[in-house]
Amino acid sequence: PQHTASLPITCVEGWSADGTWTGVRLRDLVALAGADPDRSVVFARSLQEGVGSVVATPHVRDPLTLVALRLNGEPLHLDHGYPCRLIAPNRPGVMQTKWLAALVVESAR
Repeated sequence: PQHTASLPITCVEGWSADGTWTGVRLRDLVALAGADPDRSVVFARSLQEGVGSVVATPHVRDPLTLVALRLNGEPLHLDHGYPCRLIAPNRPGVMQTKWLAALVVESAR
């Protein structure tokens, strides 16, 4: 199912912008992969060569962490990571992986 969350993106360059994001909860995808969202770490890999981020367990289980498909009711633009991107609360913009290509799920020990 699709969910919507209002979350800002905060850039390391000093700017911030609010957005209403719609997509699939990361925790739901992790559960569909057969892992426990409360005990998993995810690596989000971008289509951009060598780009990605580690999503620690607290963000994996957070219901506001999304694989976003829409921003402010519209499909993502290429600049915002079309076709999908990771968006999570309280993570720097550089960690919000754009152009998401794969999610690698590992159970935390």
